[in-house]
Amino acid sequence: MNKKVFWIVISLLAVLIAGLLYWNLTQRQELNEMVEQMVIEKEELQEEYEDLAIQFDGYQQMDIRNDSLQDLLSREQQRVQDLLEELRTTKASNARRIAELKKELATVRAVMKDYVRQIDSLNATNARLTQENIQVRQENKEVKTRNEQLARDNTKLTETVTRASMLEITSCTATMLNKNDKRTRIASHARKLQFDYVIAKNITCTPGLKDLYARVMTPEGVLIGEEEGKVFAFESGEIPYSMTQQIEYAGDQFNGTCYCALDEETKIEKGLYIVEFFCDGNMIGSFPVTLKK
Repeated sequence: MNKKVFWIVISLLAVLIAGLLYWNLTQRQELNEMVEQMVIEKEELQEEYEDLAIQFDGYQQMDIRNDSLQDLLSREQQRVQDLLEELRTTKASNARRIAELKKELATVRAVMKDYVRQIDSLNATNARLTQENIQVRQENKEVKTRNEQLARDNTKLTETVTRASMLEITSCTATMLNKNDKRTRIASHARKLQFDYVIAKNITCTPGLKDLYARVMTPEGVLIGEEEGKVFAFESGEIPYSMTQQIEYAGDQFNGTCYCALDEETKIEKGLYIVEFFCDGNMIGSFPVTLKK
């Protein structure tokens, strides 16, 4: 073999080796791209399974109120979880199994659509019933509110009628009397207090004999004439009084006088006294009276 032929053979071998290296590199690159694509497909499929599992969790938390449908959802949810676990452990290179898992996903989705339709139908029915219940409760509430308003109106009307039928003392004046029942302007000489009062005309008040009670409070807030057993009914209890008088009321204006005797220990001092009148269990007048020494 001459030198020229040798170099030709060497050149051909070099081209052949380069071709083989290029083909091997190309095949390796294509194989890597296929593996990368299969990894991506597996990741996407895994995300779809995870999304589906989340959807099942959401439906399981709903108040479906259908035991059969609830059981079916639970079984499909477990099926998705099992397939998801299998997918996670399946190698990306196992194209056949990944394809099968992809078909399984499509089947589960189809089943889920049917369940969703049933759930939506149940939800629509429940929503309608809930709305009807809300409407009934609202109507009952409105009726209760009207009844309560009527009761309040009746109470107010009763109170108005009661107030209208109450006696009312419109004025009261006080006079100090000495031990001889003569008027005195010296408080220390007073042994009796005289109160002249006027009861207004009231044709709605029931006429007849009435017990009138009076309470006289000193400037210090002490009740004059308070004694054990001298009490009358007022509101939910009993309270003491300073003096009492029985009058006959006929519905016309009534001018009356009552007296509050002072014991030896009671000394009248100058100042502002409060006189309160009661009749038929109601306070019918309260007046400030100033006594000067």
